[in-house]
Amino acid sequence: MNEMEKMRNGLLADMNAPEIQDSFRHCKRLLAQMRTRSTYDNDYRSLLEELIPDIPPSSIICPPFHCDHGHGIRLGEHVFVNANCTFLDGGLITIGAHTLVGPSVQIYTPHHPIDPAERRTSKEYSYPVSIGQDCWIGGNVTICPGVTIGDRCIIAAGSVVVHDIPSDCMAAGNPAVIKKKLSPPDSLTDATDSMKS
Repeated sequence: MNEMEKMRNGLLADMNAPEIQDSFRHCKRLLAQMRTRSTYDNDYRSLLEELIPDIPPSSIICPPFHCDHGHGIRLGEHVFVNANCTFLDGGLITIGAHTLVGPSVQIYTPHHPIDPAERRTSKEYSYPVSIGQDCWIGGNVTICPGVTIGDRCIIAAGSVVVHDIPSDCMAAGNPAVIKKKLSPPDSLTDATDSMKS
């Protein structure tokens, strides 16, 4: 198992390994180009697709955007990520279809060793973050390593999410706690159809 594979599997990995440094370098060069373009520029989409392979055509990330690798980000259909977000994707970051991510949201997967002597080394862990479909993540939310947020959740602006949030919940605060349970429509397809009529 190489260091990239260790990183993706939540094992202690060396960030100075050549394959990880190559990935950082490739990502940072693409992001530098993206910062000089808008979502309306013709070549912005091709840069985004190079950064995040398999991003659906219906999903968009507004610049400026910051991430570590890009290829650790998995987006469903119709995901919208507003400006100035930071996704540190050492571990996989998965966001379900129709989820809206507000500006300046930060998603962290890296986790440094607890022991201070170990923290002086170039090694760290990465724990995946998963956000379900039809969620609304408010502006300036921070999501910490290893967190799972279920479907149809609302996370209030400025919250810090350190624990899992089950589906159909509204959460807020630092640390974020569940404020209320939400009642999803019987059928999201029916709800979408009624909005069109």
